[in-house]
Amino acid sequence: MTDSRDIDPPVTPEITPEEQARHAGKMAKIKAARDRMMEGKTGEKGLVIVHTGPGKGKSSSGFGMILRCVAHDMPCAVVQFIKGAWDTGERRLLTSHFGGLCQFHAMGEGFTWETQDKARDIAAAQAGWEKAKQLIRDPDIRMVLLDEINIALRYGYLDAAEVVAFLAAEKPPMTHVVLTGRNAPEALVEAADLVTEMTLVKHPFRAGIKAQPGVEF
Repeated sequence: MTDSRDIDPPVTPEITPEEQARHAGKMAKIKAARDRMMEGKTGEKGLVIVHTGPGKGKSSSGFGMILRCVAHDMPCAVVQFIKGAWDTGERRLLTSHFGGLCQFHAMGEGFTWETQDKARDIAAAQAGWEKAKQLIRDPDIRMVLLDEINIALRYGYLDAAEVVAFLAAEKPPMTHVVLTGRNAPEALVEAADLVTEMTLVKHPFRAGIKAQPGVEF
């Protein structure tokens, strides 16, 4: 193992006074513009956040937000609509170490092509949505992650219009709700406050590499 004392200190590049003056002037203008932009950004509200698209990272980003809530001692909850049958790292971590702050409800039974039972899939999705509504209604819970709910919406196991209407009518003002999964319905995208679409550039699955612990689950 390399001792930190063996690492050479970083070399500071030589900057002329003229270069430093130009840089400082440029950064000062950027800071002034940024400060003006931030002056009007003083409000807070509970957000509807959508992570969608074919690229990897939708659930990972959602769980990153959940961990931020845990770090801030903010009560939160997770409802998994598809991956309930998986033994995931995030599920292990949250239930074993942070159960007092984060409720974790694994309601799904696997991807629909695994169960091959539409009635069973619909029942699982609707049970997950009932649990989600219960959690979202609780004003003490600051964030609810609805992991892979967009898949249930895509297959028609849940009614997108009902989900959007519920969030508009019953979500407490300071509660954040995060909805993940590919193919988010347009009505949900339109209603959301924050939407991120993950773009697929390259994925090891196409090169014959299976899903691996620590990366996918």
